[in-house]
Amino acid sequence: MKRIAILILAALSLMSFTAKQERNINRAIEGVIDQFDIVGLSAAIVKDGQIVYNHSFGYKDLETKTPLANDHMMRIASISKSFTATSLMQLVERGVISLDDDVSDLIGFTIRNPHHPEVPITLRMILSHTASIRDKADYFTLDHINPAVNGDCADSYFEYAPGTGYNYSNLGLNLAGTILEKVSGVRFDQYVKDSVITRLGLTGGHNVDCLDQTKLASLYTRRNGQYVKSDAYGSVAHRLPDYIMGYSAPMFSPTGGVKISAHDLAQYMIMHMNYGQLNGVRIISEESARQMQTPVWIAQKKGEDQYGLCLEEFLNMVDDPRYLQPGHYLVGHTGNAYGLRSVMIWSPQDRWGIVAMVSGYTWQKDEDVLHALVNAIYGVAGF
Repeated sequence: MKRIAILILAALSLMSFTAKQERNINRAIEGVIDQFDIVGLSAAIVKDGQIVYNHSFGYKDLETKTPLANDHMMRIASISKSFTATSLMQLVERGVISLDDDVSDLIGFTIRNPHHPEVPITLRMILSHTASIRDKADYFTLDHINPAVNGDCADSYFEYAPGTGYNYSNLGLNLAGTILEKVSGVRFDQYVKDSVITRLGLTGGHNVDCLDQTKLASLYTRRNGQYVKSDAYGSVAHRLPDYIMGYSAPMFSPTGGVKISAHDLAQYMIMHMNYGQLNGVRIISEESARQMQTPVWIAQKKGEDQYGLCLEEFLNMVDDPRYLQPGHYLVGHTGNAYGLRSVMIWSPQDRWGIVAMVSGYTWQKDEDVLHALVNAIYGVAGF
């Protein structure tokens, strides 16, 4: 019943855009699709706490020419990090953990940058990418930062002291997801699904074996002028017999493994726009939501964004000058993996937001597909 009520509210909210506005948005998106030769694209627009636009273009499967529909899910890559942080904030609120806890105490083995062994690495550092943890080619194992496996682990850290620099770390977020599992006693994928996704009345999750696989849209990468289907939805069922609670969580990719539709991701975004609640369901406190959206790392050089707790402030995503100044920056996250590009971005001040997922596109030297798409939508949406 809760799911039906949410869908009814969403359907009603779509009426707030005129047919002309929808046509203009469709044309703007189709221009970006043509520019980047996109295989499939799904987008949703939010205004004042409601979804006012949701449309899909192109193909769910290029080989069969199956059209992409609004209820089809994609693997959203790094936007998933915010689901991990949201889940951890629930435990922070309950007093189970603290953002300033030494992660060594939380995970059960020593995590230290050997260049600065006296400096504790905290959960706050992990979630804000300031922990000095260096991504490895394979970041789906904690072995790289486990001294029992990798000795002093020096090759897994930058030389600056934890908390004094910023480097985006997928390995760090897979550690964060494992901490969630370790301290909650619930397997990572199940915790996020039960405590965030299902509680919001949404469909999606990390574990592909628990999803309707007919709803998964294929992802494509461009190789030698052709689109090739990516292996983005592999089953982990065969690996579960060897699963170690509190260590094996990276197999579900806390850093990038959520599969969800643009519509339901927009609902999740509304929860964060509302500082922790959606349709009367509170997921995290307003204080926790504001902490996630408040930068821990302030940009030090051109091209950097400002990063909070798995949510960032964008200093250059929309070309409108009013969103390029302090106090007016847009908030959200992007994703990039398996040929997918995804964006979840909103204005806290003006109460509008855009969610989009792109599967299969042609890279262009002078323009980023997400920048082009967000600006195309923004230019005609009339915010």
